[in-house]
Amino acid sequence: MTDWALRPFGTPDTDAVVLLWQRCGLTRPWNDPRRDIERKRTVQPQLFIVAEAQTQVVGSVMAGYDGHRGWINYLAVDPAWQGQGLGRALMQQAQDALLALGCPKINLQVRAGNTQALAFYQRLGFVQDEVLSLGKRLVEDGVPPSPVRPPG
Repeated sequence: MTDWALRPFGTPDTDAVVLLWQRCGLTRPWNDPRRDIERKRTVQPQLFIVAEAQTQVVGSVMAGYDGHRGWINYLAVDPAWQGQGLGRALMQQAQDALLALGCPKINLQVRAGNTQALAFYQRLGFVQDEVLSLGKRLVEDGVPPSPVRPPG
């Protein structure tokens, strides 16, 4: 028996999830976690899962499927709850949900040097793909996008 339960994210979880991500070192100055949460709530919100223990949010995972690959973002387990199978359970729930959508492969990104996360994902069967991750920011968090105007 576990002391926690997995459930879909709900709007009242926002503050607790942001604090969790901060405790786990997942936030960065150039990403507004609240905006990331709002964005996720508009696209496949059922793939945003939290773990709750004693009425506290102690874990989270955001998954997504674009029709080609599944993605995992913001997997977090409160440091006090690590090593109890919670991260594995969150990943299994996300994987099952993606598989139910027909997803053939899951991708995720790990920050360089995060050996703890790399070891965790390797234990779950993830292997390093021979690719480089590239990114391009289209919207700066905190700065509203400028309207697109037709030429001429």
